[in-house]
Amino acid sequence: MSEKKSYQAWTISDEFWEAIKGEIPKKERDPAKTYKNAPGQGRKPMSARKALEGIFYVLRTGCQWKALPREYGSGSTVHRRFQEWLAAGFFEKIWSKGLEQYDELEGIGWEWQSLDGCMVKAPLALESVGKNPTDRGKNGDKTQCFGG
Repeated sequence: MSEKKSYQAWTISDEFWEAIKGEIPKKERDPAKTYKNAPGQGRKPMSARKALEGIFYVLRTGCQWKALPREYGSGSTVHRRFQEWLAAGFFEKIWSKGLEQYDELEGIGWEWQSLDGCMVKAPLALESVGKNPTDRGKNGDKTQCFGG
């Protein structure tokens, strides 16, 4: 009887991992910095795959980094990897790869695009909510005079 592996939205499949693992930025030592230990000493770094699953977990669930389940490692370590990879353009690279692959499989209608949005002031908000909450209950003039 074969067991089917169940994946959550943040779980990385072997196929996806093989496609993107070459894009993960390599961590290098800063030559301008003095280190106490020689390379290879100390605690082994968290695997990139585990860190990426932790990043996907946080992004998918919306939890705080410090609330990351222990199975993904330390929230601060995962967040640090996220910041490093973001600065290195890793997520843009894998997004581009995904778009290219989808375009090959299904095709993307690049010539047709649509955008919608609406932003307006709420002109009647003052009547409905009242004065600024920080000024309520204070005596004196609420207007500010700048310069002179």
